[in-house]
Amino acid sequence: MTPVEWTLRFIPRRSPSFLAALTVSSTAMVLAILARGAFLGWPNGASLSATYFPVYIVASLYGGRRWGWATLAISLALGLSNRMAFPTGVSEQGIYFLFAASGAITVVVAGALRDTLVRLEEARLDQNLTQSALDRSEVRLRLAQDAGSVGLWDWDVATGEGVWSPTLYRNLGLDPVRDANVRSLLDIIHPDDREKVRQVNIIAVKEGRMDPIEYRVVWPDGSIHWLLSRGEMLRDDDGVIVRAVGVNIDVTERRMAFEQVRESEARFRALADSAPVLLWVSKTDGQREFVNQAYLAFLGTTYEQALHFDWRDRLHPDDLPRIMQEQVAGEASRQLFTLEARYTQADGAWRWIRSYSQPRYGPERDFIGFIGIAFDVTDAKQAEADLKHINQLLADSVKAALAERDEAETALRHAQKLEAVGQLTGGVAHDFNNLLTVIIGALDLIQRHPADADRRERMIDAALGAARRGERLTGQLLAFSRRQALKPEAIVIDDLLVDAEPLLRRAVGEAVSLSVAPAAPGAVAMIDTGQFEAAVMNLVVNARDAVASGGSIRLETGVCELTEGEVPEIQAGPYVRVGVHDTGVGMDEATVARVFDPFFTTKEIGKGTGLGLSQVYGFARQSGGGVSIDSAPGKGASVRLYLPRSTISPLEAEPGTVAVALGPALRILLVEDDTEVGDLVAMMLEDLNHQVFRADGATAFARFMETGQAFDLLITDLIMPGAKTGVDLAHDAVKARPGLPVILSSGYTGEALASADGAPWPLLRKPYAADALAQAIQDVMASPAPVATAG
Repeated sequence: MTPVEWTLRFIPRRSPSFLAALTVSSTAMVLAILARGAFLGWPNGASLSATYFPVYIVASLYGGRRWGWATLAISLALGLSNRMAFPTGVSEQGIYFLFAASGAITVVVAGALRDTLVRLEEARLDQNLTQSALDRSEVRLRLAQDAGSVGLWDWDVATGEGVWSPTLYRNLGLDPVRDANVRSLLDIIHPDDREKVRQVNIIAVKEGRMDPIEYRVVWPDGSIHWLLSRGEMLRDDDGVIVRAVGVNIDVTERRMAFEQVRESEARFRALADSAPVLLWVSKTDGQREFVNQAYLAFLGTTYEQALHFDWRDRLHPDDLPRIMQEQVAGEASRQLFTLEARYTQADGAWRWIRSYSQPRYGPERDFIGFIGIAFDVTDAKQAEADLKHINQLLADSVKAALAERDEAETALRHAQKLEAVGQLTGGVAHDFNNLLTVIIGALDLIQRHPADADRRERMIDAALGAARRGERLTGQLLAFSRRQALKPEAIVIDDLLVDAEPLLRRAVGEAVSLSVAPAAPGAVAMIDTGQFEAAVMNLVVNARDAVASGGSIRLETGVCELTEGEVPEIQAGPYVRVGVHDTGVGMDEATVARVFDPFFTTKEIGKGTGLGLSQVYGFARQSGGGVSIDSAPGKGASVRLYLPRSTISPLEAEPGTVAVALGPALRILLVEDDTEVGDLVAMMLEDLNHQVFRADGATAFARFMETGQAFDLLITDLIMPGAKTGVDLAHDAVKARPGLPVILSSGYTGEALASADGAPWPLLRKPYAADALAQAIQDVMASPAPVATAG
C-alpha cells in the first residue's frame, strides 16, 4: 500500500467527532513529549522541539486545521511554561517566534494537504460510481439489444470500415471475428434484396439521408432472416459526410407473422371470391369493408360501389318493413340473426335470399361489426312449394289407397268371418245332427213301441245322454267365446289333479304311459272346477291321440312369476302352471298358429270335434290366465295352462249344495214365450207339486193383475218379444206386490244378459233339470225379499 493510499485510509471522508479528534491529537502530543523526555531528559520534555511538528501534521490531517491550531497552541503553552520552570539563561524569544511561525506553516500545509487528499478520494469514489453506473448501463443496453435483437453499427464512409455490436453479428449470423464492413454485409444479403440495399447506401452517401429499409440475409446454415435497418449520416465541421451510425433489428418473427396474415387474408379472399354465396364484412356502423365476387355479381356494381350500396333499393316492397325491423333488432342484439326476403339481382329477376349475420370481436373482445353470408334459396322455395303440392297429391292418393285398402280389408274380414261362421256352423251342425239323430231316433222308437218297457228305458237313457252331450258342446262353444258363466271357487290345483288322476288314466288307456307330477303344493286358483277338469281332460286326450303306442304323457304343475311380455297375451304376476307334455308327432308353426281355432283339428274326419283346445283357451282367458304351446314336428308338444294364483284359502269357498227337498205347494206364474219350453217347465213344476199359471210376455202383467195377490212366485224369461224384458216385468210386479219372489231365466249369454246385471233376483240358466229348478225355488223362497225399484 502506497503512503498516499495509507494516508487516504487514515483521513476520514467526513469531519470526525470531537472525542475522536481529541483522542488522536492528545495521543500524538503525549507521544511527542515522551519521546523528547526519553532522549533529552524529563526537564526538557515539554520544551519547544521539532517533535511537535508530526503532532501538528497528524492533528491537521485527521481533525482538520482547527485541531492543528489547537495542538500548536498547546505546544507553545507547554514550551513557555517549561522555560519558566527550568530557566537556562539563554534568550529564546527569537527561537520561540520561529517555532510558532514554523508550526503555523505546518498546520496550514497539512490542512491544505488534507483538503486535497479528501477531494482526490471523493473524485476517485465519484469516478468509481460513474464507472459502475456506466457498466450497469452498458449491461442493460446489451440486454436490451439482445432481447430486442437490436444490433448497433458505425460505418466510416471514407474507408468503408465499421464497428458492429455483438448483437449485430448475431443478427447477421456471422462470427464476431469477421471484419465489419459494407462488403461483408452485401455478401450475405439475399440476392433479390442486394441491389435495393446498395441503392439505399448510395443515396445515403450522396444526399446524407438514410431511409429505413427491410431486407433479407442468408445465414451460413441457409436459413433466411429479415432485418430492419435505420441510420443517420454524420458530417464534419465542413459539412462533409464522414460517418454513418444506426441500428439493425431482427424482424423475422414479425415479418413471418405479417406474411402469414397476408397469406391468410389472400386465402380468405380467394376462398370468399370462389364461393357461390354472398359474403361480406361490416363495421360497427353497418358500413361494409369487404364483399366477395358473388356479392358484386348479384348487384352488378364495382367493388367500391358495393361497399356503399343501399340494399333497401333492391328489397321487395312487401318484405321491406319486416326486414328493416328484423335487421335493427338483430344488429342491436349483437347475436347471430337471420333474414329472408326477396331481392332483385342485376338482371332484374326477383330472388329469395336468406342471410346469416354473425357478430365479430377484436383482440380485446370488443365488438367490431358483423360477418355475413347469404344464400339464394329461390330454388329451395320453389322446391318446397312443389313438395307441398306433391305431398297434397300424395296425401289424396294415400287417402284413396287407404280407403281402397280398408274396403278390401273389410271385404276380407267379412269373407274370413263367413268362412269361420261356415266352419263353425258346419261343425256344430255335424255334432248336433249326430245328437239329434240319437234323440229323434230314440223318441221315435218309444212312440212306435210304447208298450215295450225295456226298450223305452234304453231309448230314454240314449236320448238323455245325447242331450247332455249337446249341453257340453254348447258349454265348449261358450268357453271358447268366453261367454260361459263360470262358477269360480278357491281350489288347490294339486289336490284337484290327484283326485282326477284315476279318470285321466282310464281316458289314456294302457298303451300310453301317463305320469302325474304335482309340484305346486298349497297353490290356490279361483277356477270353475268342472271347466278346469274338462280342460285338463281335453289336453290329456289330445296328447293321447298324438303319441304312438308306447309313448308317454307327463302332467305336471308348478308356480311361477311371469314378467311383462314373457308369455304372449298374459299379464305379469304370480301364476299356477299346469303343463301337459307328450312325445307325439308334434306340430309345425302353421298348425300351432291355428290349434285354438274352433273346429280346427288334425285328426281324421269323425275322430274329433276341434273344440277341445278351443275350450281350454276360452276357459284360461276367462279365468284371467292364458295358454302357451311349444311344439315341433317329431319332437312332441308341451301345452302350458297359466292360472292366476289366489290368496283366498280353500276353506273360504262356498259350501256345496245339499239335497233338494220338496217344499210346500206354490201358486206360480210362469212367463215363457217358447211354448214347448213353457210346457216342459210347467210339467216340471207340476211334478214338484206346484200350481202353474201360464202367460207370454205380452199378457203376463195383465194376467198378474187379474189374479191379484194370489201368486206366490214369478218365474219369467229374461228376453221377450217387444220393448219390455223380464226384468221390467219383475219390477212392475214387485211394485204392485212388494216382496214378491222372482226367478229370472234365460238361455242367452253375453251382452243379452246385460239387463239382468244389477237386478236383485237370481238368474236360472237354460237348459236346466228339475232338480236345479227345485233348488232355485227353494233358495228364493228361503231368502229375504229384495228391495227393488221400478224401472
